Amino acid sequence: MLKNRFVRTCLFVVVAVVLIGVAYAAAPKTYQVTGPVLEVSGDMIVVKKGNDRWEISRTADTKVSGDLKVGAKVTIQYRMVATSVDVKPAK
Repeated sequence: MLKNRFVRTCLFVVVAVVLIGVAYAAAPKTYQVTGPVLEVSGDMIVVKKGNDRWEISRTADTKVSGDLKVGAKVTIQYRMVATSVDVKPAK
């Protein structure tokens, strides 16, 4: 009886560790950009990086700490997400 419970507990732990590893490995890579804020709207933050203007979209789930406003220096963590894919026929 005790041996069965121990085996089931060990099996549960192994499965949980494997599932957590698979979920973590499946997440896309995270990137970051740092610079002054040029514009802020409900669905976008525009940051200046060097001479480039970076438009990063945001959602209601985007976590913001501090006072996000034009002129503030920010570091934004983001992921690249495909919005559409057009497959061309093979030649």
